[in-house]
Amino acid sequence: MTVRRKRMHLAAHFPGVNNTTVWADPRSKSQIDFSSFEHLARTAERGLFDFFFLAEGLRLREHKGRIHDLDVVGRPESLTVLNALAGVTEHLGLAATVNATFNEPYELARRLATLDHLSGGRAAWNVVTSSDAFTGENFRRGGFLAPADRYTRATEFVDVARKLWDSWTPEGVSRPFAHRGRHFDVAGEFTVPRPPQGHPVVIQAGDSAEGREFAASTADAVFSGWGSGGYPPGRHSTRHGTLEAGRSFYADVKRRLKKYGRSPGDLKIMPGVTVVLGDTAAEAQERAAEIRWQQVSPQNAILALEQIWGVDLSAYDPDGPLPEIDPVADSTITQGRTRRGDTVAVAEKWRALSKEKGLSIRQTVIEAGGRQSFIGTPEAVAAELDAYVQKEAADGFILQPLITAVGLDEFVDRVVPLLQERGAFRTEYQGATLRSHLGLPDPVPSLGA
Repeated sequence: MTVRRKRMHLAAHFPGVNNTTVWADPRSKSQIDFSSFEHLARTAERGLFDFFFLAEGLRLREHKGRIHDLDVVGRPESLTVLNALAGVTEHLGLAATVNATFNEPYELARRLATLDHLSGGRAAWNVVTSSDAFTGENFRRGGFLAPADRYTRATEFVDVARKLWDSWTPEGVSRPFAHRGRHFDVAGEFTVPRPPQGHPVVIQAGDSAEGREFAASTADAVFSGWGSGGYPPGRHSTRHGTLEAGRSFYADVKRRLKKYGRSPGDLKIMPGVTVVLGDTAAEAQERAAEIRWQQVSPQNAILALEQIWGVDLSAYDPDGPLPEIDPVADSTITQGRTRRGDTVAVAEKWRALSKEKGLSIRQTVIEAGGRQSFIGTPEAVAAELDAYVQKEAADGFILQPLITAVGLDEFVDRVVPLLQERGAFRTEYQGATLRSHLGLPDPVPSLGA
């Protein structure tokens, strides 16, 4: 009996998150000019990708009271950019990160429904949450939301949005809606007809137990954070960077679906990954090492260390040894960036690594930090990506190019054709909507809004 080969899904993440992007590369372009967004989106569509993905920042991150790094902040608002991209693309899905903590369901549901109509059914929403008062200072309600309430609000938020989209029948008849819940009390009539997809695709990016449960109950796709090239404690570190770790995460999330009456195919798991190619394996490794050296500048090395130690280390030489002082467990030296895990334990691991290999501060940050996920020749990378999908460590991948906005070109030109030759990736778009690209079921309209 012939076993049908699983085909992977691919998406493109616009560069500009943490230290993944190689800003110093002379080919790097603006993260504001529309031409940058258009180039990456057109490249992704030429490569037959499922969707184009934009991150969001709601406040300039601070380190020691100063703005340090280029990031998703300082970029045009995501849904506005995607509405413009809808006019220069035909098939590519358009995904925006929008915070469920600092928005309201009625207003956001209108914006997403509008994008879905303008694009002919290609809209997606990456649901994120926040509980920190630092970001909340930019909003009237401030840091009002307790961390434990992040996902309860997000779950109710998505539920309300879907009620709004369902308040119009597929035949174009508007019906009143009403919702009474813990976080939202809304009633009225929705002003936008039912979106072409019924519901825009919902993506989720959390990795906590609560996040996994939210994904299983609510999301259509998971942006799992492994292999992005960021150093600890960045948002998307290499928590699932090995095949076995990826399989464990995949199995854990998929098994949660049954309790919500969902099947494994109803949720796509797509880790964020980076790729470095070379004509030979040695050349690819050399390029990867050069990229890491560019990503972790002397200033970034000290920043990374200060995030772990929690104190000012500006007097230390990046090319010198690690500090002998103990880290501060609960530090506010960095605002707007999450400090994850036991930093004291991380510091001990870094010290052991530095001592074992005789590494400087900068070298330790490079060695301890995340690596590019897939490094090698186009043939080797295509085979490895395929293996992760066939062995159920992922349903596909969200490519995080290292350079704005031409960083995806080489992958599309050299790897995509090899994936197609293996039967691991589509050779043409089959449907018109993002749901059809992802193989997701169409939502059944609720009987009452």
